[in-house]
Amino acid sequence: MTITLAELFILAVGLSMDAFAVSICKGLAMKKISLKNMAIVGLWFGLFQGIMPLFGFLLGRTFAKYVTKFAPWIGFGLLVLIGGNMVKEAFGQDEEEESDSLKFMEMLLLAIATSIDAFAVGVTFSLMKDINIYAAISFIGCVTFTISAIGVRIGSIVGGKFKNKAEFAGGVILIILGIKVLLEGIGVI
Repeated sequence: MTITLAELFILAVGLSMDAFAVSICKGLAMKKISLKNMAIVGLWFGLFQGIMPLFGFLLGRTFAKYVTKFAPWIGFGLLVLIGGNMVKEAFGQDEEEESDSLKFMEMLLLAIATSIDAFAVGVTFSLMKDINIYAAISFIGCVTFTISAIGVRIGSIVGGKFKNKAEFAGGVILIILGIKVLLEGIGVI
């Protein structure tokens, strides 16, 4: 089981959709958008989207010898579960009041909440033989930083129109990658 640069990019975009949706809401709530605010939001989300797969990878490697033969099914299950949850949330009607605050505790909680799926992807990475985890997490972090910073700007311009669409797209991407992992693992492709 390996991952190409194109697949890693698609995965990074899929993982960043939760952060993108929250960034749009942040931009919507902010009275004044600055490059500094965009960078702060991007850094929080990018950093956590990079760190969490590393934690998942390390945990997965610790237990890899016990789960290797189930690796394709575990990767498939995790990605489809996360993707399905994102799709479900995209259709949810819970309108939350978004805050324009960039305070430490609020951003920490948002960054953790939007990167739980990245932890699970890190577990999937641990089941891959030829992965440079540091390059992968750096790439995911940079993609998420960029998408999140842009999300703040988009939020300030167009509001919450794309929040659900972004979450839906991210979920579908993760489901498709999960199916690919399973099909590769069982030797279909």
